[in-house]
Amino acid sequence: MLAWVGVLWLVEALDVLSGHALDTFGIVPRQIGELRDIIPAAFIHFGFDHVAANSVPLFVLGFLAALRDLRRFVGVVLVIVVTSGLGVWLVAPAHTNTAGASGVVFGLFGYLLVRGFVDRRLLDIAVGLGIAVVYGSILWGVLPTAQGVSWQGHLFGLVGGVASAFLFRDVRSGIIR
Repeated sequence: MLAWVGVLWLVEALDVLSGHALDTFGIVPRQIGELRDIIPAAFIHFGFDHVAANSVPLFVLGFLAALRDLRRFVGVVLVIVVTSGLGVWLVAPAHTNTAGASGVVFGLFGYLLVRGFVDRRLLDIAVGLGIAVVYGSILWGVLPTAQGVSWQGHLFGLVGGVASAFLFRDVRSGIIR
């Protein structure tokens, strides 16, 4: 996770040095050619404040989500990125450009929140409850309350994370472990 967050900071530094040329990899809604930007948009940010806001929660939530199985984690993140990006592409206002890892942050939050209940693991339920206590206030970010913030990316990221808990579930028996 440290390497991933480092890459986000490096990409933003390159973006600044290039005069923000990488910002074109954000998602502009309902333009077919923009579908190719769904994955790169999760790595692009609009300034160092933007990447800083995503860094700590991405590191913490990503670390917790990746602890058990790195392959599962990669699948979860891919589902979140695609779900968040497609949601932005479908419902964001016309002529906007959306980028950033916050859809992944919201997705990992949702994934960790429900994973324990889906997998029937007491430890993961406890982790999810802890995550709810520490990061639960981010749920306000799925509401259209702040100008210039993609509630669409947040909402669809959250949906992708919850869906990932079911898609990548590990239920071996009906008992709680």
